[in-house]
Amino acid sequence: MATLKIHCEASRLKFGKTYEEIQLWLDEFHGKAPYFTRHRRLRHHEQGIREAVKIFGEHADAVARQHIVIDLMDEGWVEFDHFPQDEKDYVKMGLW
Repeated sequence: MATLKIHCEASRLKFGKTYEEIQLWLDEFHGKAPYFTRHRRLRHHEQGIREAVKIFGEHADAVARQHIVIDLMDEGWVEFDHFPQDEKDYVKMGLW
């Protein structure tokens, strides 16, 4: 599982900043009941990206997408696969 440090470094390399606040927001429910490691279903999809943009601004689109892709790839997803649209779609795809 990608850590905060990995996500921040990937953003720093691609965007010039860590955007730690966005990384933390995406993973806010990690380790918390009832989600624990299944927290990704809450924000790791297109709807989550749109929410991030509302909170953090337009730059959050690319940053959140990068974070989500890194995590999806940890689950065996590849870039040609369908990108989850919302929580229901995420679960339907058999992801965490």
